[in-house]
This record gives sequence, C-alpha cells and structure tokens, in this order.
Amino acid sequence: MKQESLEWLADHRSFTKRFAYLIGRRCGGSSIREVAEEYQLDWKTVKELEMQYMREQIRRAGAARPAVIGVDEISIKRGHTYRIVVSDLEARRPIWFGGKDRSEESMDELFAFLGEKQSKKLRLTVMDMWKPFRNSTQKNAPQAAILFDKFHILRHLGEALDKVRKQEYARLEGKKKAFIKGQKYALLSHRQNVRGKAKKNLQALLAANKRLNTAYLLKESFGSLWEYNSEAWARKFFENWREQLKWQRLKPFEKFADMIDRHWDGIAAYCQPENKVALGFVEGLNNKIRVFQRRAYGLRDEEYLKLKVLSCMLPEFKK
Repeated sequence: MKQESLEWLADHRSFTKRFAYLIGRRCGGSSIREVAEEYQLDWKTVKELEMQYMREQIRRAGAARPAVIGVDEISIKRGHTYRIVVSDLEARRPIWFGGKDRSEESMDELFAFLGEKQSKKLRLTVMDMWKPFRNSTQKNAPQAAILFDKFHILRHLGEALDKVRKQEYARLEGKKKAFIKGQKYALLSHRQNVRGKAKKNLQALLAANKRLNTAYLLKESFGSLWEYNSEAWARKFFENWREQLKWQRLKPFEKFADMIDRHWDGIAAYCQPENKVALGFVEGLNNKIRVFQRRAYGLRDEEYLKLKVLSCMLPEFKK
C-alpha cells in the first residue's frame, strides 16, 4: 500500500494549498472566528490553515543573516510571563521568538539560534536598558555595539513627568486641581499631536502651574539628544539639560538624569553615523503584536502566537 503525495494538497487533506493560502491571507486582517463564519468552516480548521500559510511565509523569507538586530519582550499572559522578540532591523522583519522569560539564559537562546558564526557578524544590537539582555550580548557577540532604544528611554521620561503631575495634584487644593485633572495624556503626548480643546486645556494648565510647565518643557526638549552626530556635543546637550533641573524640585527628573548618566555609552552610540538605524520599527512591531493579541483574545496556543509574530511583517503571497 502506498499513499500518493500531491504537491497541491494542503496539510489538512480536505483542502488544496491554494485554498489554505487564501484563508491565511484573510486571517491577516480578520480574526479566526470571523473567517470561520465567512467561509462556514470550523474554527480549528481555519487556525490550522492559517498556521500552514504562516509557515510557508517564513520558509519563503529564508534564513536570518542579520547585522543589526532589535531586542524587545512581549507579555504573553498575566503574571509577568514574557517572551523575547528579536528583529532584523535592516530587513525589517522579526526573526526570533523564544526564551522562557527576560533572563540572560533566555537571551542566550537567541545566540544559539543564530550560531556562533552569525553571532560574530552582528554589528549593532538595539535594546532597552535591561541588564540581562546587555550581559548576554556582551558575552556572545562582544564585537556588537549596544544601542539603547530611544522609545524605551522616552517612556521612562514620560513616567517621570507623570510622577510630577501626581505630586502636583496631591499638593494642590480646591479649584487648582481642576487644571491638572484629565491632563495626563496631553502632557505625555508630543506637542504637535495635541490639538483642539485638549491643546487649550494644556496651555491653561502650563500657564497655571510653573512646576509642571518646567517639567513639560524639559520633556519636550530632551528628544533633541538623538539629533547629534558628535558624542561630545550630545554630552554637552545632556549636561545643559541636566543643569536646568537645579532648584526645580523635580526629583523624578533627577532620577531619570542619573539613569541616563549610568547608561550613557548605550545612548551615545547613536551619534555614530553607521548606528543611525530606524528605531521606530520595533515600536511599530510591538503595536502590531498588541493588535493581533487582542484579536486572538483567549487563544493560548504559543506556537500560533510565535508564527503570528514571525510572519506579521512578511509579504503576502498567492501561490
């Protein structure tokens, strides 16, 4: 007895590959349940067909040979359960999803995946200021420069501003609190993104509260740090920015400045022309991951999530 292997048949023997790939493409913009209802298929069948499509996307993309990588983590469920996501920032695609947590040992698994030869070809690694990631990179790819992700740093600065906002709200009484209430997101947003009524309310708040006005202006100006091509000038800018904190009673900002000082090498690396990579890709990838995590709410299949992450930036195909 012999079973004939048909090239055009999908892994799910009831369907052709062409149909499986159609379902896979549809799942790129819709939930499994929506696609199942549209094609009158079982929910599990749609999931199986989509997984076959995503595996084929990854196979067609080929092996990863990165020189510049971005490292981040995502939460896959409650209870601080994380997985590490690594992207090739030049090819603009995720290449690895793994680990058991955010530990150095989990990060070591990335370099085992890349292999010693490819690890030695890494030129730049972009990450947040999490020490285990840094330790693993220095151990496995010592030649790679480490650059701390601008968006993670600005998130810390936003948190410092929000602490100042909370301190001011707790300190003030009566009608003075009204200027601050509901202004969190206006304060944390970039000035050019605040419009209409929100912009007027923000202007009224900054005019009424000198301490928050100072903190807000410092937050807005800090982004200029990444515009310098000389480390010396970047350092001078930072020292001038830090000098403005004197006598301002902005403890959260002082702690932020101390953190920047401790991690300066990983920030100054961006001044080198060869290190000016598109740092927004990792943040955009994270937003995309959050979208399909919400869309697949309740799905506990980690293999499915892994395929979804690794294929989400790859081009669609029909045949």
